[in-house]
Amino acid sequence: MLTKIKKMIGDSQDRQIKKYKKVVQQINQLEPALEKLPNEELTAKTIELKTRIQNGESLEAVRAEAFAVVREASKRVLGLRHYDSQLIGGLVLNDGNIAEMPTGEGKTLVASLPSYLRALEGKGVHVITVNEYLAARDRQLVGKVHEFLGLKVGLNIPNITPLEKQEAYQADITYGIGNEFGFDFLRDNMVYDETQKVQRPFHFAIIDEIDSVLIDEAKTPLIIAGKTNVQPSLYNICARFAGGLKKDRDYLYDPVMKSVSLTDEGITKVERAFGVDNLYDLEHQTLYHFVLQAVRAHVMFKRDVDYIVKDGEIQLVDMFTGRIMEGRSFSDGLHQALEAKEGVTITEENKTQAVVTIQNYFRMYETLCGMTGTAKTEEKEFQMLYAMDVIQVPTNKQRIRQDKEDIVFTTSEAKYKAVALEVQERYKKGQPVLIGTTSIIQSETMASYLDELKLPYELLNAKSVEKEVELISSAGQKGQITIATNMAGRGTDIELGEGVAELGGLYVIGTERHESRRIDNQLKGRSGRQGDPGETCMFISIEDDILQRFGSENIEEFKQTLTTDVNGVIQDKDIHTLVDKIQRMCENYNYAAREYTLKLDDVVNEQRNVIYKLRNQILTNSNSLSLMYPMIEASVESYIDQYCLEGLLPEEWNIAELNARLEQLLPTSNIKVHSEMLDSSEVKQYVNEQVKEYLSQLSKLEDNKDVQLMCKRILIMSVDVHWLQHIEEMTRLKEGIGLRGYSQEDPMRIYNREGYELFRMMYQTIQRDVCIHFSQNMQKMDQ
Repeated sequence: MLTKIKKMIGDSQDRQIKKYKKVVQQINQLEPALEKLPNEELTAKTIELKTRIQNGESLEAVRAEAFAVVREASKRVLGLRHYDSQLIGGLVLNDGNIAEMPTGEGKTLVASLPSYLRALEGKGVHVITVNEYLAARDRQLVGKVHEFLGLKVGLNIPNITPLEKQEAYQADITYGIGNEFGFDFLRDNMVYDETQKVQRPFHFAIIDEIDSVLIDEAKTPLIIAGKTNVQPSLYNICARFAGGLKKDRDYLYDPVMKSVSLTDEGITKVERAFGVDNLYDLEHQTLYHFVLQAVRAHVMFKRDVDYIVKDGEIQLVDMFTGRIMEGRSFSDGLHQALEAKEGVTITEENKTQAVVTIQNYFRMYETLCGMTGTAKTEEKEFQMLYAMDVIQVPTNKQRIRQDKEDIVFTTSEAKYKAVALEVQERYKKGQPVLIGTTSIIQSETMASYLDELKLPYELLNAKSVEKEVELISSAGQKGQITIATNMAGRGTDIELGEGVAELGGLYVIGTERHESRRIDNQLKGRSGRQGDPGETCMFISIEDDILQRFGSENIEEFKQTLTTDVNGVIQDKDIHTLVDKIQRMCENYNYAAREYTLKLDDVVNEQRNVIYKLRNQILTNSNSLSLMYPMIEASVESYIDQYCLEGLLPEEWNIAELNARLEQLLPTSNIKVHSEMLDSSEVKQYVNEQVKEYLSQLSKLEDNKDVQLMCKRILIMSVDVHWLQHIEEMTRLKEGIGLRGYSQEDPMRIYNREGYELFRMMYQTIQRDVCIHFSQNMQKMDQ
């Protein structure tokens, strides 16, 4: 069955390549005519193609001509003519798939083709690389071709000004690092003015070394966190101040919603105590936050229930297990407020301000594609997450590299000694050797064995990307020995020095299996570029980290019967099957972990989309009051549902507290809900009349710029404050969710359900806060 499936997949890929080859023929047929055009007429082709697209022609209709134009421009500007294999690679990318092309096939030039075609749509193209050096290099190289053809090319790197970023994003094609694009997205959703945003809507992205960006780097989400400047005196003053406030007079505490809000009297006390005119002014946002957190610390958290004080530290208690949560702390200043409340040393705070996973960021693009030398082993993941297929592009020249079978040793020491002796033999005849390691520690260990044999080498440390590129690119010179981590210098070709091909080309030695076959293949791919000769071999031992972590029991069992030679090389052929099996177990484990993390983030992602949409509405809507109207209606209804519970008699309702809440929301109304009302529907009917009257009064203020500005500030402040708290709550829920699996319930289902409930409560709190703060500010303006 598996053989049949593999054959079907192979046949499908062959059919796809045949289709692309027909398009390549069309491109090649256009070449003679384009060669005759003077530069001005070739450049004018861009305007012609843009116009045809604007007039309704499809991208497919202009595809062959656009590719042919780029190839001709590249010949004139760079002296480089695209191979047919590069044209196929470009067609794969244009269709939103992954072009798997070995090292040395010229992937940088491949990207020039679809980036030009999709830039003709006028919506912007992003070309993503793995580091700043490569982004600048590719922008400089390929950018010349695009600029020759009349397109604008931008560069998006860290530490440039917002204005420079806006210019970079407004360009037709923008080069940059993946993380920086993601951080710009987060920052755009933190601005207080629409004009401060830098990005355009997401259109088309090409990711170079796509497996590195979307798999290796995607283990960690993108987080914008700010170190909070600790102000112990302010925390302590706020703690003392909060301790003197009275419930229901100075603040209201809602145990169901777990929310605290200041009353008019409480706000007045804050303003008098701290000498401010209006607590809700943007400049006093920090003070408001400090005071509110101090009140929360006093009201919502109890010593020896929610936390303990031990050795002068606040230690949180897990509400499910009753155990101390070691190393855990509240964020957003709440932990510091508790410390001030208890009179212990106030610690520094690291506050998460925005977060998104790499996967969920890149899934926002209309079309995503990429290139790499190794992606086929992860095709399932690419298909499931991004609906991208991996197409293996035929090489320009046939690969003649020899990949030898792994040599497996019983001990690490035997392995390193054997590698050193092998390198010594190759060095004697002048053949260059690249030794790949999985870590810096391992590379230093390898270096010490070469030192014993007095062999000269270059040890690649991460001092600078430029140095890394320089050392990697010279690794193919005669007599060169280079030790590097497997990922070092990725994206840089190793060209063979004079006479090296006759010596067998570059010899690549791997010193340990990586957690993915894909990374092993990347290392091997350093040798044998563009039909060059080359040789690779993995020297591993059963003491290696990956084999011990994922297969220690299998290894121990195997040890009972293994046989070795005098150098410690395991002779049993079954060892290769076992090593492959353990590596696949590792791959499956890592895939499951990434899949689980992404499923968790998908829940937050839906919530983030709702909040960012609301935030964008606030920024772009000139009538902020209109955004508040449904919030008032929803808040009123939720209070009635909360206090007029079904199943209770009207005389059992907490009428006094309901009226107090409604008066906060509708300050100009004379609301008097009473227990003679028969049920909650009668209450809603009565209150809705008051709401209509209140909204009618507010609508008369829509032309008042001061009121609109105040409303916009309150909306933004409430959304930001509560969203940041919610991120922290979701993080806490996520961290404890795995343990809940022991209760025979799916942890994902629990996380989804409880996450939705947390979000619903948070959204309701935003609505209530906005309405209350607005009414309080309106009263101040009237005074």
